[in-house]
Amino acid sequence: MGQLAFLKAFILVSVPIDANDNRRHVHVFRKGQRHLKSIAKIWIESNGEKCVEIAESTLTSKENRELTEAIERHWDFINEQITKTFRGEKTKPQDIEK
Repeated sequence: MGQLAFLKAFILVSVPIDANDNRRHVHVFRKGQRHLKSIAKIWIESNGEKCVEIAESTLTSKENRELTEAIERHWDFINEQITKTFRGEKTKPQDIEK
């Protein structure tokens, strides 16, 4: 599992076994908590084009909006991080709150 970025109380993660999914996406976990399942899954593309949308989520509307807006702003970085994860390369997560 590759940590991609941090946003407030969240960690955005890419899972290498997801490489065969038909759309790139990130899984969202809360910082400092253990989860067996992500609390949100967010698509970041459709047919190779930027398209950020919630796939599933247990978060509030405000939290979902904050996450999708941050992913939109930092899409190139996150997409690059996902590519590194799928290649088996180490990722260096950064704070994308700004």
